[in-house]
Amino acid sequence: MVIPVHDENYYYDESGWPWVMWCLFAANVLALVYLWLLPAEGVQALAFNFGVVAGFITKAIPLDDFELLMPPVLTVFTYTFLHGNWLHLAGNMIFLWVFGDNIEAAMGHLRFLLFYLLCGAAGGLAHISADPASIVPLIGASGAVAGIVAAYLMLHPWAHVTVLVFGLMTMRIHAYWLLGAWIAWQVANVLLMPASEVSYWSHLGGLIAGALLVLVLRRPGVPLFQRHFAHWP
Repeated sequence: MVIPVHDENYYYDESGWPWVMWCLFAANVLALVYLWLLPAEGVQALAFNFGVVAGFITKAIPLDDFELLMPPVLTVFTYTFLHGNWLHLAGNMIFLWVFGDNIEAAMGHLRFLLFYLLCGAAGGLAHISADPASIVPLIGASGAVAGIVAAYLMLHPWAHVTVLVFGLMTMRIHAYWLLGAWIAWQVANVLLMPASEVSYWSHLGGLIAGALLVLVLRRPGVPLFQRHFAHWP
């Protein structure tokens, strides 16, 4: 297992502190704390109300028997803030923490928030397209995080990332090795395990959205595929 723990930070003078990234981080943590305090039936109710249930959105499942708090289509934005457990949360938040600040710096605060929400929505829509009649709620920030991965790879492929390898040692590698391998793993799972409990389709949807949105949402003058060799020994 290879886990990113630190990267080279490339801020732009006008970007300031990445408060949107930290607000998103806090919202995800607080949401899980709230779920953790609820009884099991309350957690299930929130998952069906704020998670993406494909059958609700496609109307493959009649809504008459369900008392939903909002139109199901809006859940493509809310599902990203719910996680099943602390491990699920940590897996997404480590990528948001390590790479999200760089994307916020490249886009600006409000455009980064829009980017995050749209990548999450794209992940939700991809999940729906893969199984339109599903009754299983989709939760988690993986689609939005996948968009961040795609954007980072397009902006800083040669940046150096410190990774923890099998929990035993750290090493520095170029971002294109780490993130390229992560993307390849998502694509492989879409092709080889279409019925997996993990919605790899949502990851793929987020990746595609992130790659497209970074083209139009990055600040004027922020180049793609920047080469950073200054700190390489």
